[in-house]
Amino acid sequence: MKNKKKLIVFLYCFLFISTILIQNVKMFEIFMLPEGFYSNYSEINEANTNKYFGEFINMDIETDKLTTDDKKETEGYVVFKLFGFIPIRKIKVKILPTQEVYIGGNPIGMKIKSNGAVVVSDSVVDFENSNLNKNNFFKNGDIILRINNQPVSTLNDIDTILDEVEDENVVVDYKRDNKDYSKEISLIKNSEGKYKLGVWVRDDFSGIGTLTFVKKDNFEFAALGHSITNGKNENVIDIVDGQIYNCSLVGINKGYRNNPGELKCVFVQKNQEGNIIKNTKFGIYGFLNDSKNLIDTNVTANIGGRLSVKPGSAKIISSISGIREEYDIEIIKANYQAQSDDKSIIFRVKDKRLLELTGGIVKGMSGSPIMQNGKIIGAVTHVFLSDPTKGYAVYSDWMLEQM
Repeated sequence: MKNKKKLIVFLYCFLFISTILIQNVKMFEIFMLPEGFYSNYSEINEANTNKYFGEFINMDIETDKLTTDDKKETEGYVVFKLFGFIPIRKIKVKILPTQEVYIGGNPIGMKIKSNGAVVVSDSVVDFENSNLNKNNFFKNGDIILRINNQPVSTLNDIDTILDEVEDENVVVDYKRDNKDYSKEISLIKNSEGKYKLGVWVRDDFSGIGTLTFVKKDNFEFAALGHSITNGKNENVIDIVDGQIYNCSLVGINKGYRNNPGELKCVFVQKNQEGNIIKNTKFGIYGFLNDSKNLIDTNVTANIGGRLSVKPGSAKIISSISGIREEYDIEIIKANYQAQSDDKSIIFRVKDKRLLELTGGIVKGMSGSPIMQNGKIIGAVTHVFLSDPTKGYAVYSDWMLEQM
C-alpha cells in the first residue's frame, strides 16, 4: 500500500514538473535553429536575460573555440542547457563581427547574362506551316545547359552546335525547378533546311529591385532578397555576367487584392554602378564601382542575427518617395527555419504614408532592408497576393551566407 502511494506521488510530481517544463521551455524553437546560424555575444546575452527559450534554459558559448578577429565571421558553439547544467542541444554558431554596413533602400536596375539558354515560351515553331504549337519537351523557364554533351552558354552556342549535327535527334541536358534532366528530342528544319530547336530562348534579363546593404570595407553589396528567375518555375539562373544601375522612379502602380502593383523605373545601361557576380535564392551579390550614387555613406547599421528578430514593431527602409524614409511595419511571425528559405519573416505594413503611396508591398521593393532595434535583420522578398499590406522577408543570416 505504501509503495502504491509512493508511486502515485511520484507520478503526480513527474507530471507536474513535465507540465512546467513544457510550458516554460521552447523545445521546438531550440531544435529548429539551423547549424551555423549567425549571432553575436550581445544577442545571446539578451536571449538569456529575457529567457527567450524558456524559464529554465540558458545559452552558453564555448569561448575556447572562438577567435576574436572583428574583421571576419568566427565560428564556435552554443550549448542550450536545462537548469544551467543539463545539455539539450549543441549548435555551431557564426559570430557576427562588429562591422557596420551602409543601409540600402533605393531602387536599382539590374541586367544579367545567363549561363545557358532560358526557354521563354511553351510554344514551338512549325516552320513548314508557319504555326505555333504546344511544345512537348520544354517548359517556360527551363535552362538548356548542353546539347549532345556540348555546353551551351549563349544563344550563339545553340546555332553553332546544331549546324554540325547530322541527325534530327539530339540529347538535351536542361534544368527545371533546380533539378537536372536529360532527354532526347527531335529537331525541326527551317525554310533554309537548317536544324533548329524551334523554341524561343534568351540569355539576358533585366529588371528592377532594391539595394539591401553594402559593406563599408570593400563595397560588396547585397540586393533583391530572392533570385532572378524566369518563367513559371523557380530555376535560379546561373550567371556569367551582370550589372546594376542607378534607376529613376517614374511612377508606382499601387497594389490591390490579387493584383500586385509595381515600381515603374527607367535606367540607362551606360550608367553602370556595379557588377553582379552571383545570383542566388537569397538575392544578387557583387561589388559597387562607386558608392556616391547608390548609398548615403553617413547612414550605417550593424547586421543582426536571427535572435534579434522578434514579433512587434520594425521598419522598412525605402527611397521610393524620392528620399530615404523609414516606414512602420509589424513583424507578425519570425519562422524558425532549420533549412534555408526566403520566407523567413511575415510582416504587415502599418505606415499610412507607404499604404497611400503603394498600397503595401509592390514589385521592385524586393530587397528593401528591414530594421529592428537599430539592426538590419532582413530584406523584403514577396508580397501576399491576397493582401498587399502583408509580405515575406528573408533573414540576414541567409544573405550573409552568400557573401
